[in-house]
Amino acid sequence: MTATPNDTMPLHDVLIVGGGLVGASLAIALDAQGLDVGMLEATPAGALPAVFDQRNLSFAEATVNALGALGVMPLLAAPTGAIRRIHVSRAGDFGRVRLDARAHGRDRFGQVVVARDFGEALETRLSQLSRLTRYRPARFVGLADADADAAQRVVRIVDAGGERELRTRLLVAADGSRSSVRDALGISAREHDYAQTLLVARLRTQRPPDGTAWERLTDSGPTALLPRGDGHYGLVHGVARDHADAVAALDDATFLARVQDAFGWRAGRFLACGPRSAYPIVGCVAAQLVAPRAVLVGNAAQSLHPLGAQGFNLGLRDALTLAECIADGGDPGAPALLARHAQRRVQDRERTLAFSDGLARLTSNAAPLLRPLRSAGLLAGDAMGWLQGWLVGGAMGYRGDVPALCRQGGAA
Repeated sequence: MTATPNDTMPLHDVLIVGGGLVGASLAIALDAQGLDVGMLEATPAGALPAVFDQRNLSFAEATVNALGALGVMPLLAAPTGAIRRIHVSRAGDFGRVRLDARAHGRDRFGQVVVARDFGEALETRLSQLSRLTRYRPARFVGLADADADAAQRVVRIVDAGGERELRTRLLVAADGSRSSVRDALGISAREHDYAQTLLVARLRTQRPPDGTAWERLTDSGPTALLPRGDGHYGLVHGVARDHADAVAALDDATFLARVQDAFGWRAGRFLACGPRSAYPIVGCVAAQLVAPRAVLVGNAAQSLHPLGAQGFNLGLRDALTLAECIADGGDPGAPALLARHAQRRVQDRERTLAFSDGLARLTSNAAPLLRPLRSAGLLAGDAMGWLQGWLVGGAMGYRGDVPALCRQGGAA
C-alpha cells in the first residue's frame, strides 16, 4: 500500500530507505515474516528508479536461486541469457582463463538480465505484498536524537505532505553509495576512484551469443560481452576517465571499430550497437555495517568495481542474510541480532571486495614487471582444478556464510 500524507508518525518494524535492486528485494524477503515494513522511494508510483535502465545485470547462480524463491524470476518478461562459459584474457599478456559450467556439474554459472526488465518484475512482486507501506516519492532528511539503547529510531522524511517523522525498530540504509542514511549515522566510508568510465550498450555481432561471457582486460579497463537472451550481447567498454567524453561522442561506426580493436575477433565482427550510457567507476566501502538500530546493505555498505560482476550479487546476499537473522524472531533492531548479521557478512564481504578490487587494480596496471605475474596467473587459472573450483564458487555467489535462499536448487 502507499502511505498518505495524513498518516501520523507510524511505527514500523523495519524501515528501508531506498527502493532499488537491494531495497526492493529485502522488502520482498521480509514480507513472509508478518512484519510491518515501510520503504522510502525517491520515484513516484508508476515510475521505476533510474537504476533500472538498459544495463545488463549478471546474476550469479546463488542470486538466481534466491530471486526464484522470492517469486521474482518467474515475473521477468524478457528472455534471460544463460552464462555457460566464461573466458578471460588480457591484452599483452599470455594465457587466458576458461571456465565451463559443465565441467563443474552445472548447466550454467548464472544468467544475464536487463535491469529494466528486472525492475518491472520487482515492481510487480512488490504490488503483491500485503504488509508493505510505500512512501513515494519521499526523501530521507535526517534522524531525531535518540539514546543509544532506545527501542526505536525516529526518522525525518519529506514527501507530498511536507516534512514529517516515522518511527522504526530497525532502519535499513539501501540508498546507494552516496548514502544519506550512512552519513546521518556517522559511519565513515573509504572511497577509491578507479579513474575509469564504463560505456554500456547492446551489441549485435556476426555470430550470435553461444552462452560465453567474454572479458578482455586492458590498461584502461575491461571490455566485456555478456550473452543476452534476445540474441545480442550486453557490451561493457571501459575507458580512461579523461577520454570518456570523447569516446562517448564517437559515431557508431568509429565506436564499433574502437571496441573491436580492444576486444578482438573472438565473437566475430561487431555489426551494430544501441544507445550508449556512461558510468564513472568509484569504489566505496563503509567502515562498519551496523549502528544502533540501523544497518547498511548493498551499495550503502560497499560499491565495487564491476569487473567480475559481483556488486548486486553481494548486495542481495547482504539483504538476505539480514532477513534470515530477523526471521529468527524477536526485536529486529536488537544489538545482538545486528552483531550476528555483521559477523555473518564478514567473510563473504571481505573476500568479494578483495577479489574485485585486486583484480581491477592488477589488470589495469601497465607496469612491465607485472606482465609475467599476470600471465602466470592466467595460465594457472586455466590449468589448475582447485583454482578453477575457487573461481567458480565465487562467480556463482558461494563465498562464506551464504543465505539459505541462495542455496536452493543445489549449490556447491
